[in-house]
Amino acid sequence: MNRENKRRAYENGYYRNHPCNEVFTCRVCGRTIVPQGAGSDHRNHCPNCLTSLHVDDEPGDRASDCGGIMDAVAVWVRKSGEWAVIHRCRRCGKLSSNRTAADDNPMKLMSIALKPLCEPPFPIERIEELTQLMGGEGSLKK
Repeated sequence: MNRENKRRAYENGYYRNHPCNEVFTCRVCGRTIVPQGAGSDHRNHCPNCLTSLHVDDEPGDRASDCGGIMDAVAVWVRKSGEWAVIHRCRRCGKLSSNRTAADDNPMKLMSIALKPLCEPPFPIERIEELTQLMGGEGSLKK
């Protein structure tokens, strides 16, 4: 069933209140993704490469006409301690947040979480100089 037929077949917000039991193939890594193992009734990204598709304007509405690939660009921790993935659409740039699934690739999640520390927006070898410019002592030694 293509996306246009699916939109006609289900009322607005159908996936918000109903489990998504569809099997799909990831457009990025090519793996077959099954709903089992997600830890919830709503599988919305590939557990291997963490990419998603831009199909919703609001969670579960399947109203977006974009259809672009959404890359996992960041992670954040909710008040409850649960991790969520921030996705950005390659086509239109929209950002969205999705819960992590129980079977998500832990190495991929950690690499996304650590990226700002591994690739800071300033030259790390100049950190002492930059600290001094900000009025700090500038020494990393104790």
